[in-house]
Amino acid sequence: MDLPGPIHDFLLVFLGSGLILGSLAVVLFPNPIYSAFSLGFVLFCISLFYILSNSYFVAAAQLLIYVGAINVLIIFAVMFMNGSEYYKDFHLWTVGDRVTSMVCTSLFILLMTTILDTSWYGILWTTKSNQILEQDLVINSQQIGIHLSTDFFLPFELISIILLVTLIGAIAIARQ
Repeated sequence: MDLPGPIHDFLLVFLGSGLILGSLAVVLFPNPIYSAFSLGFVLFCISLFYILSNSYFVAAAQLLIYVGAINVLIIFAVMFMNGSEYYKDFHLWTVGDRVTSMVCTSLFILLMTTILDTSWYGILWTTKSNQILEQDLVINSQQIGIHLSTDFFLPFELISIILLVTLIGAIAIARQ
């Protein structure tokens, strides 16, 4: 989107705060249904980030695949589970929660110091030349397809395996 600078910055801050609040809600809600809906909100905010960066195809894929399919699948699996097991012996902070929060906080601080100390202007964003990509392709979806089948083949296949394991897990939970 070609927005003026202050409006673009405001939208980035607004979406970023929504993303952070939604992520905290995913982790902190004791009810898994509320966590699943918060995850849908987080995935929706990510798709809006893609729209702000003029990646409309990726934003549409994010909405269709993650919000429309994966999040609905997660909600479907959670609704088939017995909800009473979440509320038995519910303690606010256990030892594992404290250790996990310390590890996550230290990783967050480490990542923030690394991000702030990195000189992002010195990084050269180079790509290797590919004869197929040097052709004059008009359609962006063709370029995305070529990238997925050449440069990003391994991550694409790993993501499909992870999604397949998620589907099998959801079916196994729903079957019980």
